Amino acid sequence: MSRRAAQVSGGYRVGMMPSPAPFDGDRSLSASTLREIRAALTGEEVAHFDREYRQAMAEAAESLDLSSVVSMLKRWQRVAWSTRDDLDAHWHMLACADELNAGGDVDTEPWQRTKARLGL
Repeated sequence: MSRRAAQVSGGYRVGMMPSPAPFDGDRSLSASTLREIRAALTGEEVAHFDREYRQAMAEAAESLDLSSVVSMLKRWQRVAWSTRDDLDAHWHMLACADELNAGGDVDTEPWQRTKARLGL
């Protein structure tokens, strides 16, 4: 197709479509994402995921809008990555969150010390 033939009024090319960039470094969702997320989850996380997925799908069926399903899957995708990458750190994070939610104190360290410890 010649350059002139590829143009339409307004100067845009025929067949050019924007491709969305991944959000926050997330990979895009694929047809297998749901199974991959669920397989990476542990224990009661699976039950929480299943319950939230069913609710999001029911709402999407009523509203004809899948954006809340996609948002929910991306959030759970990050949980799955956390679980997969370092299960002990994931459990520690959950324990700290529970302690904080209960009004307790959690040991912390200054950011400068964390950077030094990690060699940043």
